[in-house]
Amino acid sequence: MNILFEVGHPAHVHLFKYVIWELEKQGHAVQIAVREREGMVAPLIEEYGFPYQMMSPNARGIFAKAMTMIKNDMFLLKIAGKSKAEMFISVGSPYSAHVATITRKPHICLTDTEDADLQLKLMAPFTRTILTPDCFLKKFPPKKHIRYPGYHELAYLHPNRFKPDPSILAYLGIKEDEKYVIMRFSAWDASHDIGQYGFRSDEERFALVEELEKYAKVFISSEIPLKGGLERRRINIPIHRIHDALYYAALYVGDGHKMAAESGVLGTPSVIISTRWDRTGNFRDFVSRYGIIEAFKNVNMARDRAITILNSEIERKGWKLRAEKMLNKKIDVTAFLIHFIENYPESHKIYMEGADALFNKFKGVNNG
Repeated sequence: MNILFEVGHPAHVHLFKYVIWELEKQGHAVQIAVREREGMVAPLIEEYGFPYQMMSPNARGIFAKAMTMIKNDMFLLKIAGKSKAEMFISVGSPYSAHVATITRKPHICLTDTEDADLQLKLMAPFTRTILTPDCFLKKFPPKKHIRYPGYHELAYLHPNRFKPDPSILAYLGIKEDEKYVIMRFSAWDASHDIGQYGFRSDEERFALVEELEKYAKVFISSEIPLKGGLERRRINIPIHRIHDALYYAALYVGDGHKMAAESGVLGTPSVIISTRWDRTGNFRDFVSRYGIIEAFKNVNMARDRAITILNSEIERKGWKLRAEKMLNKKIDVTAFLIHFIENYPESHKIYMEGADALFNKFKGVNNG
């Protein structure tokens, strides 16, 4: 089968990488179309050795966005024709959905972001299958919507896929028993970020960094320019090794949702500063159901909680235990996706009928 994946965020690369490797092993032909973000998507794709073709990046302004949509639809249509694509897979992309409809091929969409309203409205009418975590707050047409017991992060951070490499500590210049914090500063420029915020100013960011440095070394990952001496704290590691760094960190704190989720799933204490954290089902699960993320809208409250966590080994061990309890209830999402894709469209019919027992074969850790 010829399959066209579209990725528009570094997290999409991680979400699909194990799926793509396995599909290629099984003899399927895979094409990847890339929409750049932060200048990190293409370098990450290259790190994994995947060939790709570059689409136009996201634009700002209604007119510019409309022109970009037409341009990307035409570009994908051209790629699909050359590769004879038989299936399109993306994370909520209207481009893949549109071209799949034009070529009369199936589009499988994954999404976990309920408040990406415009994107979902432009995608949903044109896609055949929408896969979401079972905690997803919105409903799509019943004949399209399939829920699974997992999260996007469990496609690449499930223990069956991810094995932390302690050599990352040498890259960071960290001694074995030395504590460090990873902070993330987001741009808050996506459509679902309108009217929402994390940090309110550079002064807030700098003050929190200075306070946390009293207790641990601080490394910063940032979508925005770093000012006031923060640039020298920017994390400098191979782009594909951020999850190793998160795993061994004593704490994650910031206003980046994806990195907060990844940290929590890995069992690393995760503190997020965000006004929109409760607008998605996965974060409601992480915060309220499993306690693997703590969320604050006030920076000072987040600071106080972060300091408490840094000073308590018991707190940090408890985080690992809560993450393990979550894993026991969830699936290896990559294993599910491979099965779903290879058996499509029969798999759509089977999972649409719905039965928790169908997912049991994807649960558990393979120690082999």
